Amino acid sequence: MYWTLELASYLDDAPWPASKDELIDYAIRSGAPLEVVENLQELEDDGDAFESIDEVWSEYPTTDDYFFNEDEL
Repeated sequence: MYWTLELASYLDDAPWPASKDELIDYAIRSGAPLEVVENLQELEDDGDAFESIDEVWSEYPTTDDYFFNEDEL
């Protein structure tokens, strides 16, 4: 399983929290690349819902990861 920022971005608008099956269904319906569906299928399913993309891909960058001054945007 490998994630890239581009692949993970297909899950930005997913209906969080969501189960593994719900995420797979969302990825298919939204037209995400096959790699996204394959990555989701490889996730361990302990029955709990995923609260955010961070639980799917722990290295997903957040706004805290960027060093810029939001006042200057």
